[in-house]
Amino acid sequence: MGTLRQASTTNSAAAARDFLTFVRAAPSPFHAVAEARRRLEAAGFVAISERDAWSVARNGRYFFTRNQSSIVAFVVGGAYKSGNGFSIIGAHTDSPCLKVKPLSKKETAGYLKVGVETYGGGLWNTWFDRDLGIAGRVLIKSATNDGPIQHRLVKIDEPILRIPTLAIHLDRTVGTEGFKFNNETHLTPMLGLAAKSLNGSADDKPLKHHAALLNKIATQLNVNADDIGDFELCLYDTHPSTIGGIADEFIFSARLDNLMSSYCAIEAIIKSVKETGSESDSLVRVVSLFDNEEVGSQTAFGADSDLLEVTLRRLAGAVVDGQEPGRTAFEQSLTRSFLISADMAHAVHCNYSEKHEDNHRPSMNKGIVIKQNANQRYATTAVTTTILREVAKKRNVNLQEFVVRNDSPCGSTIGPMLSAKLGLRTIDVGNPQLSMHSIRETCGVEDVGSAIDLFQSFFEDFAAIDRRISVDL
Repeated sequence: MGTLRQASTTNSAAAARDFLTFVRAAPSPFHAVAEARRRLEAAGFVAISERDAWSVARNGRYFFTRNQSSIVAFVVGGAYKSGNGFSIIGAHTDSPCLKVKPLSKKETAGYLKVGVETYGGGLWNTWFDRDLGIAGRVLIKSATNDGPIQHRLVKIDEPILRIPTLAIHLDRTVGTEGFKFNNETHLTPMLGLAAKSLNGSADDKPLKHHAALLNKIATQLNVNADDIGDFELCLYDTHPSTIGGIADEFIFSARLDNLMSSYCAIEAIIKSVKETGSESDSLVRVVSLFDNEEVGSQTAFGADSDLLEVTLRRLAGAVVDGQEPGRTAFEQSLTRSFLISADMAHAVHCNYSEKHEDNHRPSMNKGIVIKQNANQRYATTAVTTTILREVAKKRNVNLQEFVVRNDSPCGSTIGPMLSAKLGLRTIDVGNPQLSMHSIRETCGVEDVGSAIDLFQSFFEDFAAIDRRISVDL
């Protein structure tokens, strides 16, 4: 008879503080992937490339990136063999934001302005009167035409941009008709004054972007402005994320949707191998963090791409420690797999409680939320909720339920598209939060540890639980 494993629990306060470190380091999807990579490498995960043939071993820990905005990490179980399944957690690295346009140089009424484009469905009114910095990736050209082109991350953690509101004295209707604005004309941030550019010199040649902005980026990267090629930059609030509330029960932060789920998934797979190892696991543990969920996922690095399918096919078809895979290993493995689609959920609102269905009002700090929808906007089923409840018992993790009101539209996640594409048993879950898609969101401190515990238990215990489930012969 084997020894009973003592289930450990995560210190939520410590995990919440560590999440602040994670989210502060991740103002863009590229930075989120870089921070996830840093943590994985520190835990002994080995970087591999999609371009290479893979050679994997039992108990091996690996990860790869695609576009530097999506990342997949996996651990091959010590008891894994061809045809066995995958325990998968999927989340996403992107959040609604403002992105710098390809031709961003604007000037109006003596102000230097930066043209931006809305990304995703943000609450754009919350972006006014904020101290905005810029972050993303820059392609650096070589001094020679045939030299290497470098991929660099940049983070200007200074309030160099601001979108000012109009004074109430100049808009007397705002009190009666609400704050109204045009996304194209009124959501353009100012960079500085045209009479005095930020670097002390005027723009003296045609450029796609203001010279002051290019010089700021170049200084940050320690390169010449002329070496800057194309870039993908997003704006973000430089005000740091923090813990608040009278009893330090809340996290106030940007990008909770969905860096909270991404953080918890990465921490769970790391803890699962650090604390209990993978020697007895018959499955492959997988975390896949996708880009572009907020705009539909139909990109080469989104959940509607081939990213997860290709990963699972390659693993199912891999020669592991000299063992050749079976001819139908991939198809068999999918029937033995399970996907947790992790994306934030809507907590009941202190001032708008009527927006929630009476019996489904998730609260912060009371556990992760199972999301269900009869019209299949979520992929949750009775089978997958049963499995997750058994997983939750292992660490005494509380679960909550959510459905939308019948008179309210329902959002969706990566869950339904991946479930349909691959035939995976899938459940949609998420930590409850307020102000989703605001520049500043709120969630509960206690729920951080709960999510990590649930995900870790899933990696460690799903295989045994699955053997108790009988649905299709």
